[in-house]
Amino acid sequence: MKILVCLKRVPTTGARILLTADEQEIDTRNLGFAMSPHEECAVEAGVQLIEQHGGSLTVLTLGPEEAVEQLRYALAMGADDAILLAASGDVDPMATAGAITAAIRERGGGENPFDVLLFGNEAADSGGYQVGIRVAHALGLPCVTGVKRLDVTADGLEVRREAGTGWEVYRVPLPAVITIREGINLPRYPSVPGRLRAKKKPVETVEPHLVGGGPEKIRLVNPPEQDHAVQILGQGPAAVPRIVELLQELRLL
Repeated sequence: MKILVCLKRVPTTGARILLTADEQEIDTRNLGFAMSPHEECAVEAGVQLIEQHGGSLTVLTLGPEEAVEQLRYALAMGADDAILLAASGDVDPMATAGAITAAIRERGGGENPFDVLLFGNEAADSGGYQVGIRVAHALGLPCVTGVKRLDVTADGLEVRREAGTGWEVYRVPLPAVITIREGINLPRYPSVPGRLRAKKKPVETVEPHLVGGGPEKIRLVNPPEQDHAVQILGQGPAAVPRIVELLQELRLL
């Protein structure tokens, strides 16, 4: 089984986001970066499939040269090789999907060489929900999104996603595209030997084919921060009447 996992380098969750003076990019000078959480779960799912059924796992990202750090992390988790589609700046989902599709076809001599293509359900920074779907459409492959369970069957995959209080179950033939949701597993933390082996594994750098077509970015805007106010109701017993009034206003009394 040959598996490809596409991942993205994103700012560390909870980091304070600042913009450059021209409001065209995120100011990354004081930011930490990590792999998008849904995609970290996708890497873990891919590693588990290889451990159970054999084969090879390739990880791919489109981003700056610094994104090699996230690829090395995935290699330390158990991936076999990595591809960096070197691109600077923010690339829209349409161009990203096009570049990934072209890289897949080039690696397969014009065809898709992978049995399973795993994506995160959405990136933690942009939340586009569309790159995996666009790649599936371009390659003519079946696609199931929001997957929380993944099993190999005799004739393909059986995948499940949450639906209200139950599950939707899909059986898909291979090759197929699956987008993974965080929570499908608990990603392993790379061991020291795994990190040492990752340094020796190949990372191929490719010049991507970027073709626009999506919405044109005018500028970035930080959302307004939520205001927090504190109201002092009084001190000691003198505050009791105001507390009662407040509880009545909240319809708790």
